[in-house]
Amino acid sequence: MAESFDIRILGPNDAYFSRNKGGVLQGVIDGKPYGELVVYRAFPFRYATEYISVRDAKGEELGIVRDIAELNEESVAELTKELQYRYFLPKVTRVDSVKFKSDLWLWELQTHLGPTRMAMRNLHEHLQYPGDRRVILTDLGGKRCEITDWQALDSHSRRQLEEVL
Repeated sequence: MAESFDIRILGPNDAYFSRNKGGVLQGVIDGKPYGELVVYRAFPFRYATEYISVRDAKGEELGIVRDIAELNEESVAELTKELQYRYFLPKVTRVDSVKFKSDLWLWELQTHLGPTRMAMRNLHEHLQYPGDRRVILTDLGGKRCEITDWQALDSHSRRQLEEVL
């Protein structure tokens, strides 16, 4: 019997993922079919397609997929889609303004889904830097946006970010 802290790495021969007619993620793990599977990123800010926790409908972990790219084509497509649903994160395309008013940092942003506003009490708690030039913004209400590469933004956006990054 496996210890509760054992981690099972699922390779390409151990896991297969698809969707049922209702659109629910399902699959076969170690030869056993599961009618409903739930997936989570073990390191959500650092790795988008690596170290994916696979769990049954009761929430019990069945294993970790080291990198979904190692799986078959259908499994890659279904896991990618499922992770996009779970980790909805609009991408910032432009920073219109960043202002400090009345003890709040007020952000006016353009994202790939349209304009949005964010308010933060302090930058230390609301900005995360998971690596490279990537920045995750989280406002007071928990809404999040991602700047995938702040240096790749237009010059106006970079000027707005100079004082806060």
